[in-house]
Amino acid sequence: MYKDLFSLAGKTAIVTGGAGIIGQRVCRGFAEFGAKVAVVDLDADGAGALADALRREYGAEAQGFACDVADPSSVAGMVAAVGERFGSVDVLHNNAATKGRDAEAFFAPYETFAYDTWREIMAVNLDGMFLVSQAAGRAFLRQGTGGSIVQTSSIYGILGVDKRIYDGSRYLGREINTPAVYAASKAAVLGLTRYLATYWAEARIRVNAVTFGGVESGQNETFRERYGARVPLGRMGRADEMVSAVIFLASDASSYVTGQNLIVDGGLSAW
Repeated sequence: MYKDLFSLAGKTAIVTGGAGIIGQRVCRGFAEFGAKVAVVDLDADGAGALADALRREYGAEAQGFACDVADPSSVAGMVAAVGERFGSVDVLHNNAATKGRDAEAFFAPYETFAYDTWREIMAVNLDGMFLVSQAAGRAFLRQGTGGSIVQTSSIYGILGVDKRIYDGSRYLGREINTPAVYAASKAAVLGLTRYLATYWAEARIRVNAVTFGGVESGQNETFRERYGARVPLGRMGRADEMVSAVIFLASDASSYVTGQNLIVDGGLSAW
């Protein structure tokens, strides 16, 4: 009985940022648990290739959908296409985020951070969350069957940045930091989550957030060591370790959970 609560069989799940580091793992997790998976990404080729892999490896119904989550018409068209292709929309993992087109601009100091870059990041990280949750919510309401929305936040949406871990740290060959626009956008996701959880509760639409700590994805050894020293479990997370939390919140196993923020951070926020 309890095992069946985690099943997503018969449900259609949309994953935005589906071709990304965490998104592709969540898509695989959804497919393994029986969902029909809409892999949504700005990278149409990446989304299509992953959907092909899900069909081949899991026997899942899956399709890639190109979508710019910062574009209202693109979002509306994507949700309509998913509903037409699979017959319903039942789960949304609202996960897409960006560093923008210019890495130098994204990692610029706060004092010189460009407003245009701020708006570019917010257009995806926050406005995109609004647009996709709105479109999915409309689909849930039309169907009258409820639904589950899981929104991706970050440890820096609940904690201040520790600049000490960035001394000598590099990611994919360049110096890094966590800019204020990222922290502000991820904090805002939590406010939107709580609002929608109460706003749509009568319609049986549950809305929760997952807050991930640092995930290994190409950082140098200096960063991994400095970050791991701040974490009670002593290391960064692995992308696969983020998936179970999303499946729990997407499934009926969490049927009495809404408006919550499930933190998966190795204990970083505990001290």
